[in-house]
Amino acid sequence: MSGNINCSSTSTSQKITVGLTYDLRDDYLREGYSLEETAEFDKPDTIEAIEKVILKNGYTTDRIGHIQSLTRRLAAGDRWDLVFNIAEGLHGFGREAQVPALLDAYKIPYTFSDALGQALTLHKGMTKHVVRDLGIPTPDFDVVSDPEDIDLVSLPYPLFAKPVAEGTGKGITALSKIDNTEDLRRVCVNLLKTFCQPVLVETYLPGREFTVGIVGTGKEARALGAMEVLLNPDAEQHAYSYENKEHYENLVRYVAVDDAEARQAMEISLRAWRGLGLKDGGRIDLRSDAHDLPHFIEVNSLAGLNPIRSDLPILCRLVGISYDRLITDILNSALKRAGIIMI
Repeated sequence: MSGNINCSSTSTSQKITVGLTYDLRDDYLREGYSLEETAEFDKPDTIEAIEKVILKNGYTTDRIGHIQSLTRRLAAGDRWDLVFNIAEGLHGFGREAQVPALLDAYKIPYTFSDALGQALTLHKGMTKHVVRDLGIPTPDFDVVSDPEDIDLVSLPYPLFAKPVAEGTGKGITALSKIDNTEDLRRVCVNLLKTFCQPVLVETYLPGREFTVGIVGTGKEARALGAMEVLLNPDAEQHAYSYENKEHYENLVRYVAVDDAEARQAMEISLRAWRGLGLKDGGRIDLRSDAHDLPHFIEVNSLAGLNPIRSDLPILCRLVGISYDRLITDILNSALKRAGIIMI
């Protein structure tokens, strides 16, 4: 799948304008937000890399920026044939759904999942309810919305706790693995206070940790490969934490894997992706239990796309898929869904 791009598009490709929506980390840091608060936002090199691939495919581009800029541009009458959307948003459980919902209102197609998919998958507890109903293995769990709920958790130890609606490992540390009631209360109270949102508490699984890349929509979705996440001795243990992700060069090893367990992880990921109705591309994280059965942990339906640092492009490099190919496949999936090109 690596090599030169062969983008099969209509003869009007030169006339197609692709807008780009995104949140730049530096913009929010200047407003006083912390490094952890802005961990999911992008750096300029991510926007430049995506735009370069879009231009290579023969389309014109227009950098829009965050949702406030998008709102102003729409009000001014600006329109695009397609929007390549990687805007994460800042506030509320629907923050990743805000740009898709706004674009839907103006009937402008865009990459990645719609407002329903983005809102559902940001909330890890709601996602797991759906995944469990689909018959897909996922650790048993409870959602702690306030300190009184902690006493209602009846899962056997060890447990694992994290904010219900954060990404990039935010709120996850070595303390996230919990072995007793006292630690459960301490960790949950701290997370409730720090992140002002419920805490997902689930059974801790001791097995291998995988991330699986997905490209496409519905029946056309396919697994790009599986990558195992291995923690170095100096890393925070038991978790692919915020600290480990921020300093992955020294703390984490990534290995492409294709054994029976990894292939099962890919099969489970595709079932979850299709069952949740997700679109164009993303990443699913899994962890195996003591019997080597991979379990769905969470899905990133708006996966990071930095060509060097983000997990999905790292996985692609390991399995021989170029960054240009990844972005082109995502773009083509969206253009095809919108009826703009035929492939």
